[in-house]
Amino acid sequence: MEIRVLRYFLTVAREGSITAAANSLHLTQPTLSRQLQDLEKELGQKLLIRGKYKVSLTLEGMMLRKKERRKLLIWWKKPRRNFTLLVI
Repeated sequence: MEIRVLRYFLTVAREGSITAAANSLHLTQPTLSRQLQDLEKELGQKLLIRGKYKVSLTLEGMMLRKKERRKLLIWWKKPRRNFTLLVI
């Protein structure tokens, strides 16, 4: 799992909407949806319950959010020479 895709997932979890998250990430909604589907396929777990206007996390999605948030914070605190600001 790439940090970029992790950031996408966490943004969708925070926003509660793929469309809102796509706007926040400056992506198109179909691109973000495809990335999330690929992540679910990679992990073999359904992470999101998609509604007409919002999404909610499955139990697996909630567990992934909790675990990956910690990893991202650890990654963020590591010293790096070149980095991109991640807003979550």
